[in-house]
Amino acid sequence: MNGRRGLTLTTLATAVASAVVLFAATRNWDAVMTHQVSPLPPMTDYRTGSEMSPWLPALGAVGLAGAGALLATRRKLRTVVGGLLALTGIGIIGAVLETLQHRIDVGWPILTLVAAATITAAGGVAIRSSDTWPEMGARYERPETTPKPGQTQLWDALDRGEDPTADK
Repeated sequence: MNGRRGLTLTTLATAVASAVVLFAATRNWDAVMTHQVSPLPPMTDYRTGSEMSPWLPALGAVGLAGAGALLATRRKLRTVVGGLLALTGIGIIGAVLETLQHRIDVGWPILTLVAAATITAAGGVAIRSSDTWPEMGARYERPETTPKPGQTQLWDALDRGEDPTADK
């Protein structure tokens, strides 16, 4: 996964998988039926993935931020971002496995596990291939310039409270 194509695919996979984690965390993962006194019908209480594992939305947001950071960082720092993405994916897997201890009848946890595996794999690809990916152009960075001799005199005059544009 070298070059621009590798960076694009890894970034898109990370962003989509993180969005899936965020979406799946808002869906109902568990239904708890509470029996009431007769003649009242049983009451069903639904719990979302984020109620069962509060870390899911936060880790999904970290994954989205990591996707953007892959584009904005360079070499060594991009490798660090890849490591953080891999840890994020592992954290999501742990959070989902913790919820699977309960009796869950829906496929949202499975979809979240697939998305977490994708984030983990994208982090691994970033660690391995970040040196071969292109970087943002320097046109967005402020060029370093040394002030001209006349410019420093103007600033010094302003610092003293003088108007350097006034006629003398």
